[in-house]
Formats: sequence, C-alpha cells, structure tokens
Amino acid sequence: MAAAAEDGGGVARQAELRRAEGNACFRKARLGAAIDCYTEAIALCPGVAVYWVNRGLCHFRRKDWARVEEDSMRALALDDTSVKGHYLLGCALLEKEDCALAVKEFEKALDLLKPSNSRDKMAEDIWQVLAKAKYLAWEKHSTQRVWKMQSLREACENALQEHHFLSGTLSEDSEGTTNEYSEQCKLLSEVFTNAILADTPGDVPDYICCQITFEIFRDPVITPSGVTYERAILLEHLRKVGNFDPVTREPLKEHQLVPNLAIKEAVQAYLKEHTWAYKSN
Repeated sequence: MAAAAEDGGGVARQAELRRAEGNACFRKARLGAAIDCYTEAIALCPGVAVYWVNRGLCHFRRKDWARVEEDSMRALALDDTSVKGHYLLGCALLEKEDCALAVKEFEKALDLLKPSNSRDKMAEDIWQVLAKAKYLAWEKHSTQRVWKMQSLREACENALQEHHFLSGTLSEDSEGTTNEYSEQCKLLSEVFTNAILADTPGDVPDYICCQITFEIFRDPVITPSGVTYERAILLEHLRKVGNFDPVTREPLKEHQLVPNLAIKEAVQAYLKEHTWAYKSN
C-alpha cells in the first residue's frame, strides 16, 4: 500500500512538472508546446481541474472556441468554483451567440470573485465581456421586439378600420371635425410610439456615472467629502497621483472609502430597465 501511495505521489509530481513546463511555454507564447505539456499533465492526473483550465487558456489565445468550451466544461465538472473556468466557458458561449448562457457564466465568475474582494484585471475582463453579452442579448431581443410590435400595430390598425367600416363610422363627420375613428388611430399610434421609445438607447443619467471615467458605476464608493467614484479608478488615483479627493482636493485615504449601496442599487435598477446602457461601458 505504501508503494502504491508512493507511485501515486510520483505521478502527481510528474503532472505538476508538466504543468510548470506548460506555464513556462505559455508565458513565452509557445502555445503548441504549452498545450502538449498540459495534455501530458491531464493524461497523468485527469481529475485536476486546473490542468484543463490551463489548456483551455491556450485554446482561448488561439480562439479555438470549440476546444475552449470542451476544456472549461471538463474543468467545471471537477471544480465548479473555478473563476477562470466559468470565464472561459462564457467566452466560448458568447462566440456561439448563446448570450443568455454566457451571461450566467460571467455572473457566476464575478460572484466567485466577491469573497476575495478581488479588484484585479480578471474582474475587469469579466465585467467587459458580461456587458458585451448583455448588450448583444438586448440587441437581439430588441430587434425581434420591434418587428413583433410593428406586426401587432398593423393588425390593430386593420382591426380598428374594419370595426369602424362595419359600424359606418369610418369617415369624418359633416362638420369635418375628427371623429372617433381618427381619435382612436391617433391614440393607437401614441401607444406604439411610446413603447418603442422605451426600448430605444438614450443618454445615461449622470448620477449613475463616475465623475472620472464618465462610465456607469460598477463598484461605487463615497468619500468623506460626499463625492462618489468608481472604486478601482479612485484607488488608482490615490496610488499614482496622491492621497486627496480628485474633485474637492480634500485629504483622502483608502480606509475612508465607504461603499455607496444606494447608487449601486440605482445602477442595477437602471440597467435592468435599460439593458442597452451596457454598451456605454
């Protein structure tokens, strides 16, 4: 039994060596060699999720989306808490224009990052593709919605005209004033016009945008001066420019920042009703 355990440990060590070699090749952009190394690691220890993720990242660099999807799914079957696994699967699904499923994968990845309070580039990358997926999903839905509304409008207008024709109220009255049919046509037009406008891109309100980037807030924080900023952008200002509020110039340290939950909720509510606004990010 001890010998078997030792052999198993030796296999695991060999797999880790192959992984380390793969990582070195990946950093040098030798993707073919990296894939070979990760494939050897998988052959030795197929139950290790990170080997599948690493090979999936190589396929991601090559834009080989079918293999990205395959490797990320194998990784997630082994470890559903893999942030990179959900990110890679979301990217593969997005390339297939399966936006709804892609959104779910990106949201899962962001949820998994929250406990670590991560502010790194990974979170930014995930947010960018999440915004793209949500906008594309809205765009597809909006196109279908406009077509259906136009068809419905024509059907309503035809039904209204037929009703008034049969009842003898289709023409104007003797004084030339607008009759009931004309009034109903006008009202019907207003209803459909307003419905279309509600789904038409416009200007995003200033109160849900950062004063530095002018983009919609993702993680808003408020300073003692009462000004709200995007956390990552403000932290970068504090590190690179100085410990002061960019607008009021008052002294400011990182520990003084407080999450602005009210604005965050306002952003979420706005984006839920105006999904097209994701494109502004």
